[in-house]
Amino acid sequence: MQLVFTAEGRSWPIRLTGDALRTRSALLASLPLRLQLHTPKIAGSHIYWHAPFVEDVEGATHVLDAQAGAFIYWPVRQFLEITFAPLQAENAQITVLGHLDAAVEGIAELAATLKREQGHRVIEGTLALTEGTELAAAGDTSSVLPADLISRRKVLWQEMPADIARLTASRAIMHPAGPIFAAEAEARVLHELLWWIRAGQGQYDDAVLRQTMAIALDKTATRLRDFCHMDETPALLFSLRDATEEGVPVAVLVDEAILVAGRIGAWLDLLIPWNDLNEAFRAALD
Repeated sequence: MQLVFTAEGRSWPIRLTGDALRTRSALLASLPLRLQLHTPKIAGSHIYWHAPFVEDVEGATHVLDAQAGAFIYWPVRQFLEITFAPLQAENAQITVLGHLDAAVEGIAELAATLKREQGHRVIEGTLALTEGTELAAAGDTSSVLPADLISRRKVLWQEMPADIARLTASRAIMHPAGPIFAAEAEARVLHELLWWIRAGQGQYDDAVLRQTMAIALDKTATRLRDFCHMDETPALLFSLRDATEEGVPVAVLVDEAILVAGRIGAWLDLLIPWNDLNEAFRAALD
């Protein structure tokens, strides 16, 4: 099965291979996807976008063993990625979904543009099935989650929340860098902790996991509200905190919280001109 990835007026075919059937099904159910592309902060040599689903690793390939042109899902980061060269030293297990069915040079050129321009503009793309490919109808998507939570999460995924978008406009003392860095770090740590909670199912009592989730959501929401001058985004996190007391199964609730926290972190990440900051940091130290 073949997909087409499009960005900046160019298109690249991606061929799905392997037997990661659970992750592939989740991916196909989410197509077509409108993407916001991110530049790496540490490993380099890949481009990525946020995945709108939560799945455990399948196949467990070490990330450094992924070949140039690999199309991968990185669960704990919740990214879909295309590599174009060896990554720097990182230690993680990922799912290989397929490979770029074209030369990697075009992706490397896109990555160079993305590296220069993230934080100055949002570079968007799309991921879709190739023309003429049909999928079976999706199964039952009913949920035990409150309908309001699902609706608000879908809105969050569609557009950057206004309280995040306006962070770049402030010129108060140490703004916008202070609130944006603090908020992005809070969201990233929450996202990672929620993945740890997810992995703890079966090892810890549900009551312990619920309490841990509630404390983590409350702490992050409070920090975003009280220190980063946000309102809409913390309100959604507070609602998720409240849902921990409403009898929603832990497995369902933690996946929903992961989708929300990851998306908040992704929107905040797009505001940061990482390459410019890294170059300035190097210059200051040198």
